[in-house]
Amino acid sequence: MATQETILTSRLTCPKCGYSSDETMPTNACAFFHECPGCSTVLRPLPGDCCVFCSYGTVPCPPIQAGNGCCG
Repeated sequence: MATQETILTSRLTCPKCGYSSDETMPTNACAFFHECPGCSTVLRPLPGDCCVFCSYGTVPCPPIQAGNGCCG
């Protein structure tokens, strides 16, 4: 059985202004806050998500990818 490699880059998209940027995800902590470079809105996880990457990213955080559940 092949092991899937963890993806460490996710494209975050601001729900307020639509600005997108590729960001590197931490492997040892959740990203609870991220300031949008486009409009300075501080992104926070949506209810039920553990981090901004799970809420606004194209790739979920590394613990979710590994099937380990929330990184909190």
